[in-house]
Amino acid sequence: MENEINLHDKDLKPWGMELKTFCMLMHLSQLSSSIIPGLGFILPIVMWATNKESSPIIDEHGKNILNWLITSLIYIGISCVLMLIFIGVFGLIAIGLMSLIFAIIGAVKANDNVTWKYPLTISFF
Repeated sequence: MENEINLHDKDLKPWGMELKTFCMLMHLSQLSSSIIPGLGFILPIVMWATNKESSPIIDEHGKNILNWLITSLIYIGISCVLMLIFIGVFGLIAIGLMSLIFAIIGAVKANDNVTWKYPLTISFF
């Protein structure tokens, strides 16, 4: 589902940034786990939780990201169990690639003022 940012949200400056920049960085913050393990899970949640009441756009981006994070944890758990028959290795590789690609596509869409729902995601929120 793709939605454009409303005009009244353009004046909002979460953490001193433009709205579309903040949303873009919220998607890209998932990649911070490559620098500090676990940060890619915590940082987008903190960014979303501190600003979700200020804008429905931030709330929507954050929910999409959080849904993907939870879904990917489920997929990782299943892949770890499947490691017993070796096929789980391929699942872990696929999840890693999807996490990278989805974060980049989400960031590009956010920079274009569009919210993007990650494919293969279970909707929890």
